[in-house]
Amino acid sequence: MDNSKLEVATLGGGCFWCTEAVFQEVKGIEKVVSGYTGGNAPGRPTYREICSGLTGHAEVVQISFNPDLISYKDILVIFMTTHDPTTLNRQGADRGTQYRSVIYYHTEYQKKTARQVLDQMASVFDNPIVTELSPLGVFYNAEDYHQDYYRNNSEQGYCQMVINPKLAKLRKLHSDKLATSST
Repeated sequence: MDNSKLEVATLGGGCFWCTEAVFQEVKGIEKVVSGYTGGNAPGRPTYREICSGLTGHAEVVQISFNPDLISYKDILVIFMTTHDPTTLNRQGADRGTQYRSVIYYHTEYQKKTARQVLDQMASVFDNPIVTELSPLGVFYNAEDYHQDYYRNNSEQGYCQMVINPKLAKLRKLHSDKLATSST
C-alpha cells in the first residue's frame, strides 16, 4: 500500500489496549498506534503522568487506514459500537479523564462526518452519548510496552476479562469488516 494514500483517525474509547485490539482486526486498517493526546501538560507525558489524571491527556489510538477498503464513517461506527460512549470518563472499571470517549478530528471532513455519526448513533443507546469531539492536538506515542498489547499479552487477565468481550462484540456486529475470519 502506498502510504501517501492512507488516512488517519484518532480515537479514545477508554483503555487504548482495547481500542487497539479492536481495530487491529478490521479490514483496511494498516497500522494502529497507542498514544496520548488532548492534554495541556508541557512536554512529552509518561504513562504514569497520564494515569494521574493531571495532564488532561486521553489514552487514544491513531489508526492509519486505506479509505478504498474502509471509510472513516465505518471506522466511527465500529468505534461507537465496541465501547460505551455513554459513560463520562469511564469504561468499565477504568475511571478518569484519561479514559474518556473522544473523537479527535484531523480535518473538517472528519469533524462533519463524526458529528453525523454521533447524531445518527444517539438513537442506538438508552443513555445520552457523551463522546467528545475535538480537533487533534499533539499526538504522543505511548511507551513501547503498550504497543500491540493484546497480541503480546492475550492470556493476561485484563485481556481475557475486558478485551475479549469487545472483540466478540466486534466479530458479531461487524463480521463483514474483519480483516480475517475471526469468528
